[in-house]
Amino acid sequence: MRGLLAALLVWFGLAACARAEPLLADWAVLVVAADRTGSNGGPTEAFDNARRALSEALLAKGAKAEHLRQFSVEPARDPAVRPLLSEPGEIDRTLGLLTRRAKGGCLLYFTSHGDPRGIVMGPGRYGPGEMGALVDRHCPGRPTVVVVSACYSGVFLPRLVKAERLVLTAARPDRSSFGCGEDDHMPVFDRCLLQSLRDAADFGVLARQARLCVDAEERARRLRPPSEPQAQAGSEMRAMLPLLRFEP
Repeated sequence: MRGLLAALLVWFGLAACARAEPLLADWAVLVVAADRTGSNGGPTEAFDNARRALSEALLAKGAKAEHLRQFSVEPARDPAVRPLLSEPGEIDRTLGLLTRRAKGGCLLYFTSHGDPRGIVMGPGRYGPGEMGALVDRHCPGRPTVVVVSACYSGVFLPRLVKAERLVLTAARPDRSSFGCGEDDHMPVFDRCLLQSLRDAADFGVLARQARLCVDAEERARRLRPPSEPQAQAGSEMRAMLPLLRFEP
């Protein structure tokens, strides 16, 4: 109990600072498009489209350009943005650099294909153990939000959820998500989260609105079985969510 009270006092201080500047201004932010292959084997821009749009939306919500980095498996295809290569070592190094400069929270967003072992990361896989170690190493004790947009992405929840974290996934551990084909502009979950981000006041509202949007689109398009996006917050994060608001 004493530890929880101490953490809450620190987080109340963070919330007070957020009144003077946007919440995300001192957060380290990574947006990772980790594949370019569509569900039928051909190329797709769906994940990179989501990366670009979400990065722009997060900057509009108060994230600072110097604290935000984008990643792509084919960075040369996006010379205007110049994303970094979606590769575990590069992601690790970059997050380490960002968290040394940005002393607030961490926001990590991954969009890719997935299976029960983890997500596709270029030619390889990136599993719950690797992602959990990444966050443990660079974001200990910080308010942290991790979003994994992929089929079966619920497999990441047991490893990632801790007291100070909120984890959002596009699907249950045993379900597919949708919108990752060659002709799709953006995955359904990414599009719904982007749409919800425009009006959401905090991360809790964002998670609820995104899930409602996904449920509605899947029903309208008769996509079955439903992906059932997941959201889990640790004990400290649950207490702080109403205070971690996007507005200054």
